[in-house]
Amino acid sequence: MAGMKDYVNASVGRNREQIEHHVREILKLIGEDVEREGLLETPARVTRMYEEIFAGYEVNPRDVLGVTFDEQHEELVIVRDIVYYSQCEHHMAPFFGKAHIGYLPSGKIAGLSKLARLVEAVTRRLQVQERITTQIANILDDTLEPHGVMVVVEGEHLCMCARGVKKPGSKTVTSAVRGEFRTSPALRSEFLALLKD
Repeated sequence: MAGMKDYVNASVGRNREQIEHHVREILKLIGEDVEREGLLETPARVTRMYEEIFAGYEVNPRDVLGVTFDEQHEELVIVRDIVYYSQCEHHMAPFFGKAHIGYLPSGKIAGLSKLARLVEAVTRRLQVQERITTQIANILDDTLEPHGVMVVVEGEHLCMCARGVKKPGSKTVTSAVRGEFRTSPALRSEFLALLKD
């Protein structure tokens, strides 16, 4: 499967004129002069941006892992520091950070790049960080049927940093554990230790 960068949100493309119209109206409603040189192309730019940042609606995240491989490796596999960008569904403000994925295979493994693509498929839509974490863990657990899965997601939310309580630099950390990660403190500790530089 191609990377998410190859996908665009087709619904946005089909509704381009309406979206541009509404962006223009919002600009007017906040007191802007939509005829000002710097804003003339803004509705079109916002629409093109929506095609890209909401591309996750064009793919079923469960299909992203694609082909799995039979492999008798049954030790911990971790892909860490997967950078993501998403949009908060409450304020439509950006949030971004890193996802760390670990799983204990039980005979099936996924291509490592597929884990990064899974993160993109889940994050490129209106989201909350808690759901991102749960969805990634559930999809891996269902698809690979591993002995265990652990997902840790870190995020910096502009809806909290740039508005509201205005606490820049604050980070939110969420985790989801499945299988042996849930029952083995030693396995959880190994995963967390391997996340450190």
